[in-house]
Amino acid sequence: MKYGLCLLVLAATTSGDICDPLQAQRRPNILLAISDDQSFAHNSQMGTAEMSTPGFDRIAKEGIWFRNAIAASPGCSPSRASLLTGRYPWQNQQAGTHASSFPMSLKTYPALLQRAGYHIGYTGKPWGPGNWKISGRTQNPAGPAFDTHKAKPPGGGISNKDYASNFKSFLESRQEGQPFCFWFGAHEPHRGFEAGIGTRLGKDITKVDVPPFLPDVETVRSDVLDYYVEIEHFDSHLSQMIDLLEELGELDNTLIVVTSDNGMAFPRAKANCYEYGIHVPLAMRWGDRIKPEQSFLDMISFVDLAPTFLTIAGVVVPSEMQGRSLVDLFDHGTQYEQAMGADAEVVFSSRERHSSSRYDNWTYPQRAMRSNQYLLIRNFKPNRWPAGDPQKYDGPEQLGREHGGYHDIDACPTLTVLVNGREEAGIESFFHLAVDQRPAWELFDILVDPSCLNNLIDQKGNHRLQTLLQNKMLHFLKETGDPRVCGDGDIWESYKRYSPIRKFPAPVSVPRSK
Repeated sequence: MKYGLCLLVLAATTSGDICDPLQAQRRPNILLAISDDQSFAHNSQMGTAEMSTPGFDRIAKEGIWFRNAIAASPGCSPSRASLLTGRYPWQNQQAGTHASSFPMSLKTYPALLQRAGYHIGYTGKPWGPGNWKISGRTQNPAGPAFDTHKAKPPGGGISNKDYASNFKSFLESRQEGQPFCFWFGAHEPHRGFEAGIGTRLGKDITKVDVPPFLPDVETVRSDVLDYYVEIEHFDSHLSQMIDLLEELGELDNTLIVVTSDNGMAFPRAKANCYEYGIHVPLAMRWGDRIKPEQSFLDMISFVDLAPTFLTIAGVVVPSEMQGRSLVDLFDHGTQYEQAMGADAEVVFSSRERHSSSRYDNWTYPQRAMRSNQYLLIRNFKPNRWPAGDPQKYDGPEQLGREHGGYHDIDACPTLTVLVNGREEAGIESFFHLAVDQRPAWELFDILVDPSCLNNLIDQKGNHRLQTLLQNKMLHFLKETGDPRVCGDGDIWESYKRYSPIRKFPAPVSVPRSK
């Protein structure tokens, strides 16, 4: 089932060759709309109070709403790389970690579609952060940029890029009748936010649903409202793009995919393999090729998107892509296990380095396996700090303030609440949830504990379950060549970071060498 429609065509034998499964039909267009740091729970399709996302809601209602979509990583750069390559982060070498490079050996779906005659491009945030030029690439892995149009944003912290107008310019630059593949990568809702923009725009702070892993205080509520505003900005440009496609008569011939690269930029979410870090919104629409009003609960992985795009375009899926085309779901609405096999029962996510947050730029290596009910996490270096080392150097030999580190949590009012209130009743427990060291294994029942607060590992009666899940994860990691379980885990420490590097004191409990 991996190659979907392309399996029907025997003549195509090399990556990039056109299978032409659509025969007389026009080759479909592809529009990927990907926000920056948005968790699954935050759109009006989910019923989130004080939020309106009509663009996402329309795609979900007129197509498939995937309720359990798992990003390949809780950080933008490796997650986007997996989306582009159809491979897990641990298979993408330098591109599997944050702010590194993107090896030329990695095949991407935009390049393959461009070779097959597609007009490709992006606006906003493509693959990154990282250095794609150092590998010899002549354009970002997402394609060439279309970013000339600007507009006054509704508030501070929001990009002035006019995404919708840039999409229009992209469409006008293609040849007549040429199919397109466009990457709309919003910079929102990435930090920072204009403090108080939510209440300034009339949102009711009393109606905010604060995730249970954060303290329910006014500053946090306001911070969440500001996050909502940025999601709505992303969605407003998505809606404009949908309207433009409808006006041009291209809407029903375009597969529209709406998602996010990882979860919300709050403590214990982004840069963590917990539910709010890796579970993202996902919906797809493609005219009458996708049955409308489907709400799909089975597991979907980011690595499935590249094979899906190539399959509908009639391009052979390279054998090194690990994902599976979702085309069978479009036509028949079948269950994922029926269409794809038993392996679809679980999906995987991972992280290595996020920000520069530890001594000698060390990573915090995690692997996660998610089923419909359980989330299993392996923390390979439990003696390291998951949110970053608590203290850093502010200058040469000048040690900064205590608890001034934690740079794997984006700077924000909520983090300030945790740090400043770390000894206060009502705040202290949330501070420790966000920054304390964690055990080698964590297991959560997502159906009853989506906030990942109750670790089931080693609890009485769980031994058989945890052994079964641990063995399943480790077998898959070995089968797919993860260096962390194949004897070369420290290779991740060698990959160069092309963003600024902070200085931290050497840990007392581990050797100074890597």
